[in-house]
Amino acid sequence: MFDFWTGAEGLPVYGFIIRACIVYIYVFVLIKVLGQRSMSTLNPIDFLFGVIIGDVIGEPLADGEVPLGGPLAAAAFIGGIHLFLSYISLKMPRYRRIIEDEPILLIEKGHILHEELQKAKVTVDSLLMDLRFNNAIDLMEVDYAILESNGQISVIKKSKYDSLTPNDMGQSPVSKGYPSVIIEDGLIIEANLKKFHDRAWLHRTLKQHGYNDATEVFLMMLDNAGNVYISGKNESQTV
Repeated sequence: MFDFWTGAEGLPVYGFIIRACIVYIYVFVLIKVLGQRSMSTLNPIDFLFGVIIGDVIGEPLADGEVPLGGPLAAAAFIGGIHLFLSYISLKMPRYRRIIEDEPILLIEKGHILHEELQKAKVTVDSLLMDLRFNNAIDLMEVDYAILESNGQISVIKKSKYDSLTPNDMGQSPVSKGYPSVIIEDGLIIEANLKKFHDRAWLHRTLKQHGYNDATEVFLMMLDNAGNVYISGKNESQTV
């Protein structure tokens, strides 16, 4: 009856399905416990965690004779180690550089640091590609380029090439805040709508933009400044 847990030769298909459900829920809970950090960036410690967890949890899904309890216990132990190391990295800066790599300067004051490129094993082509991703096509505009601990390259442009901001022009625009979804795939998100307006306002706004009701709208968003974005199911427009 519990062959899906203890393992058995010739485990039936439903046993693998039950195992897959258990493992999926288990890993989902484990990631929730560890926090969003484990998924947001790919530091070496996070990469190591992902590889080991995948190997430990994947075996009982492929081999029906392997008991499920052992791999789950091992995964929990590995998750505990990962959480402990993350805590040390957060609370003890002295040991942080042992666990996480220190950022490496690749370009300093507009000059490419060749020795640092070799140390980081970054080719010139790779550096130029990452600069293009950061909208820094012209090397003359780059002041600093840093290889971060997650493997990404961040770019700081020279001040004279910074984009002009409203503050530079002596203006103080109203903060847009965090935009809220009002309609998603034809369904009105009542909780978000109540934060700003009522149904009467919603219907008036839809009429103004050529929609009869919410069912014709794929996505509608509203920010604190009153800006509305509406994308219909058959066409899109921004207001």
